[in-house]
Amino acid sequence: MPKKKDDLLSLEGIAAETAVGMGFELIDVELAREPQGLFLRFYIDKPGGITIDDCETYHKSVQKYTDNIDFDYMEVSSPGIDRPLKKDKDFARAEGTLVEVKLYKAENGVKLYRGELIGLRYEKIVIMGEEGEEKAFERKAVASVRPVVEFDESDLEDEI
Repeated sequence: MPKKKDDLLSLEGIAAETAVGMGFELIDVELAREPQGLFLRFYIDKPGGITIDDCETYHKSVQKYTDNIDFDYMEVSSPGIDRPLKKDKDFARAEGTLVEVKLYKAENGVKLYRGELIGLRYEKIVIMGEEGEEKAFERKAVASVRPVVEFDESDLEDEI
């Protein structure tokens, strides 16, 4: 394994321990190249949600462990309500919810599927499609799985 990948995995372990010690859960760590530069991002969560103060406190706690990582910017944030499902525990937590499965390559001319997440079965992501049919996708063929967030008109109205 390349040293950069080893360094990032090592950082992820330390970052997860740090998060647990602070009452948070480390959801993900990513190193992403964008037009502005290389971003090191930490996504944390806790029951009731993450605040700006939580992000700042965690940032200060974990920054000292980032010396072996080459990056231009470091960010800490909440993963958001529509965070992608990546780890087994993410899929377990989301069972029974409506999700969108986006494939790397179209299957029968379709690249995006929507349905209720049944769960993981033998490295396959299984949903109950909107037509009532069960669909299974090889995990390695799936680009992303995200919860579907639906709002109705009352969610958009201002409270007086």
